[in-house]
Amino acid sequence: MELKGTYTALLTPFTDKDEINEDKLREMVEFQIEKGTAGLVPCGTTGESPTLTWDEHKRVIEIVVKAARRRVKVIPGTGSNNTAEAIEATLFARKVGADAVLIVSPYYNKPTQEGLYQHFKTIATVCNIPVVVYNIPGRCGVNIATSTMQRLSSVRNIVGCKEASGDLNQMSDQIRTCAKSINFLSGDDSLTLPLLAVGGKGVISVIANFIPTELKILVDAFFKGNMKKAIAMHQRLFPVCQAMFVETNPIPVREAMNMLGWKVGAARLPLTPIGREARTKLVAALKGFGLKMKG
Repeated sequence: MELKGTYTALLTPFTDKDEINEDKLREMVEFQIEKGTAGLVPCGTTGESPTLTWDEHKRVIEIVVKAARRRVKVIPGTGSNNTAEAIEATLFARKVGADAVLIVSPYYNKPTQEGLYQHFKTIATVCNIPVVVYNIPGRCGVNIATSTMQRLSSVRNIVGCKEASGDLNQMSDQIRTCAKSINFLSGDDSLTLPLLAVGGKGVISVIANFIPTELKILVDAFFKGNMKKAIAMHQRLFPVCQAMFVETNPIPVREAMNMLGWKVGAARLPLTPIGREARTKLVAALKGFGLKMKG
């Protein structure tokens, strides 16, 4: 399975009653498909997976898969720091028709490198579905070392890695040694172009929730060899990418979506509404990009 292009880390919309807004979620899926996004990644960090119940988690996956109707790849997050729990969620995703799954490194329990290897290998082997490994040490407290990624690259069904370590040296080394077997996607919007430049294949993006077209222009320009255009779009997008992290993701992107008229509801505790200073910075970045506020 080849992974290439722009994939959207889909936000989970909530109603005023703090329930999943199923109609809005379907609307978001259609928007993404109309804009040419290569795939959708629901139930990840941006989708607030930590505060979704497992029933809600499964419902979101089911809705997105059905709404997509095979027009784009759907790669839901089904990871957990409990391997058995991750297997159960992954098997559900396979059952309802997901194309692949995104498995985050086990968080809080901080497994050894051997534990990481066995975790990902077990899920990929038992569930028999393409797996994208998600390396985000800032969230999980553990980094997938290059030596471990090399071992994982030879495991059947492990097809990709979402890299959000922020370490371009590590990314370069992993791509150099593993890219023949797996595709690397940026997990940081601001590092999309740098990762492409060292051999990456695309991005799983936060900003694509509301500006998917512009991000696609960057990635497409790179693969067409138009570096001048790719660099220009990178520079234009960069302030927006930075603004998505003025507070913990997904607080800023949810605020941005609401300001742009999407009405996706409030974040769930322990996430809180965006602070005044952070909101000012976010508004400046969105207006600087040329986006019009509606809310």
